[in-house]
Amino acid sequence: MTLTESHSSVENPPSGFPRIVPHLIYEDVASAVDWLTRVFGFSERTWARHTAPDGTVGRTQMQVVDSVITLGTPSVHGDSPRQGVSSMLLVYIDALDEHYAQARAAGAELVTPLEELPWGDRRYQACDPEGHQWTFAQHVRDVEHEADEHLHA
Repeated sequence: MTLTESHSSVENPPSGFPRIVPHLIYEDVASAVDWLTRVFGFSERTWARHTAPDGTVGRTQMQVVDSVITLGTPSVHGDSPRQGVSSMLLVYIDALDEHYAQARAAGAELVTPLEELPWGDRRYQACDPEGHQWTFAQHVRDVEHEADEHLHA
């Protein structure tokens, strides 16, 4: 039996996972979970939390509507964004105005205000306490491809 045959009955990716799962590096994963929950409304998949004997959270997963993000401490996968490694994630939200108001009220560092863009998205950008940039958007209108080709040139 080949490896493929032995795993043919296993769902790939696993149930509840999208095809792409971003992984963000945080020096303090527990604080990141608290902040992402309070400010952006994400929820932790607590069953996925890996805690060291000293109580430090080394890795976990966050649920974002129908998507998953993993968080982990600096390792062979990367350094903290405070050391020059960072990322930006785009997350589509259904109730963008309420989400923006929640983030503002919670003191999120806003990179860009809530605005409508020519390609039909409304969005805002914010940084979390360790420097990751997050873009939250809501697609509000379809734009003809010919009409927006100059925007991406």
